[in-house]
Amino acid sequence: MKSPVATTSGKILRRRLKADGTPENIPMYPYEIVSRLSDLSLLDFSAQPVPDSEYSDLDPVERARLRRIIQIYSTEKELLDLSDEELDKALQLITTVEKRTVPTMTGMLLIGKKDRLSAMIPTAETAIQVLSGTDVKVNESFIMPLLAGFEKITEYMNAWNREEEFEDGLFRISIPEIDRRAFREALVNAFSHRDYSILGRVRVAIEEEGLTISNPGGFIEGVTISNLIWAEPHGRNPVLSDAMKRIGLAERTGRGIDRIFEGSLLYGKQLPDYSKSTEKRVELYIPKSIPDKSFIRMITEEQRRLGRSLPILTLLILNSLKRMRRATVQEIVSDTNANETKVRDAMEHLSEAGLVEALGSGKGRYYILSAKVYRASNDSVGYVRQSGIDALRYKELVMKLAVEQGEISRANVIDLLHVAPSQAFRILKRLADAEELELISKGRGAKYIPTNTRVRKIVR
Repeated sequence: MKSPVATTSGKILRRRLKADGTPENIPMYPYEIVSRLSDLSLLDFSAQPVPDSEYSDLDPVERARLRRIIQIYSTEKELLDLSDEELDKALQLITTVEKRTVPTMTGMLLIGKKDRLSAMIPTAETAIQVLSGTDVKVNESFIMPLLAGFEKITEYMNAWNREEEFEDGLFRISIPEIDRRAFREALVNAFSHRDYSILGRVRVAIEEEGLTISNPGGFIEGVTISNLIWAEPHGRNPVLSDAMKRIGLAERTGRGIDRIFEGSLLYGKQLPDYSKSTEKRVELYIPKSIPDKSFIRMITEEQRRLGRSLPILTLLILNSLKRMRRATVQEIVSDTNANETKVRDAMEHLSEAGLVEALGSGKGRYYILSAKVYRASNDSVGYVRQSGIDALRYKELVMKLAVEQGEISRANVIDLLHVAPSQAFRILKRLADAEELELISKGRGAKYIPTNTRVRKIVR
């Protein structure tokens, strides 16, 4: 049920899991109600007026920062033509309460004066840590307007985010340890989707192994780790999220999660990890893994050919095949948590583009990266190994059945290997040409026997 539940006596309950994994109902306290309503998308905390606030609590210096960000990132440049009050209204930074203009939570969070923000929204805390092994290089906690905090953290990130370059023909490709757009979307998500009704802080930790960004408040109702990429985009603080999109910091489509995963997929790196998230906290870990340059080359060439970026599903499928070497549609669906129909459609497009090859048929049909991809990575041996496994296995299975039965037909091969009739015929013909099988009758009921069986009969 998408609302808090109360008993007949008026006690509001919430459901939780006990230590043994079984569910139980426990009381929901008044301070938890706002957070629960936000989780259910029944309340936008960021749209609420800030109690005891004045319009003068908004900082002109921070508004100038806001305008500068719009100038750099936003496609809505017409916002710059608005007066200060018109701009504040357009982004819902202010509202009217009893004929007074006062800041909303979004207004205070984005451009509020630092001292007033600290007093009125003490939950808006942020921490940045830079760690080198066990040494703490930076450990700073602060409450400041989100735009100022965003720039502060980005400066730290840029200083520690090393890059390497490699040449791809006439092109030079720069590979950062952490993709900048992925970092920006991850940080925006942490600010936009955190629960500001509870104490806690957005924490950014830059380590030798990777980047961790966490924020108070679990996933919104209906979003889980398994459907994170594919769930309908909706957030805990719609007004704040919308302002972030309009000024250009967040992905306009609301699909910032795609950018986060794309930042690793484009470079053939390990995927972002949300596995440590709980019902009270979302935690993202982006590892600083070694890039796969042959994979980068394949993706880059295909995007140049198409003249556009590849869809996130296509990137996930290619990444799955890179890791698993060979996989059925069902295995790819399980690995990507994507819709099976969409996966099959994407596989067909990848086959037409020459990036993927299908081997086998029916239930035994599976996919591998194409010979072109393996050649680009100077791994022809890998391609032959993957594509040749079935040829060797088919021969072994067919010969074993032929010896056991004393003879074998095309129908037997179809039932055994789940291949098409034409492929069954080719398998039998190759074995006959290699003189391992002998054709003893022709037509629809053609049969083959092992050649050593014929030899034994002649000797007898």
